[in-house]
Amino acid sequence: MALIRIQKILADSGFCSRRKAEALIEAGRVQKNGRPVKLGDKASPKDLLSVDGQKITVPRKKNFRYIMLNKPRGYVTTVSDELDRRCVMDLLEDVEERVYPIGRLDRNSEGLLLLTNDGRFANDIMHPSKHVAKTYRVTVRPSVTEQQLTQLAAGVVLDDGKKTLPANVVVLTNEPGRRVVLQITIREGRNRQIRRMCEAVGLEVARLRRTSIGPVRLGMLKPGTWRDLTPEELRAIRNAIGKE
Repeated sequence: MALIRIQKILADSGFCSRRKAEALIEAGRVQKNGRPVKLGDKASPKDLLSVDGQKITVPRKKNFRYIMLNKPRGYVTTVSDELDRRCVMDLLEDVEERVYPIGRLDRNSEGLLLLTNDGRFANDIMHPSKHVAKTYRVTVRPSVTEQQLTQLAAGVVLDDGKKTLPANVVVLTNEPGRRVVLQITIREGRNRQIRRMCEAVGLEVARLRRTSIGPVRLGMLKPGTWRDLTPEELRAIRNAIGKE
């Protein structure tokens, strides 16, 4: 019987993404047959795997789900929250499969969020080498200068000392002294990146909404609602990450 890397088993089970699985293994939180495992270890379907004592069930045949959600403000992008805050999973009560978010939107941000139980698909979208484009509608106030726009487009040094990749920046609405609406497209996924980019050039973000991930667009989906990706959308995003 073929052995499979444990991080792949966790991802394929829908428990978490492969990157998260690797972090759990490195933290010593994953056990096989009662003993901690290390990164690179393998297991068979007959082995008993657990994370923090929770048994991991690997289905023989998996029904993959690919969901888009219009995340409202005020929800955290986690499966559960120790502070008892509202989680995006609260909006998916009708979904029978155990899906999880691909990436994050912070609590005060809104817009397109993808969720799945396909660990390989999630890992491909989040992997830095794929450079999947993500587009945001960003309201800043009270105004913006040409220098700030140029800095955002060229890449800025964030508070961790690392410079962002070049971005595409378009001014959608310009009301000097009141607000400016920008469309910003980035090809990396660092934590709270858009907000940190704006802060780095002295801009205050009043509203932040993600409108697309790769070729998948939010469209007219109402806040707080979800739907499955269409076969055409799924095919398009697989093409974007190089997976036919």
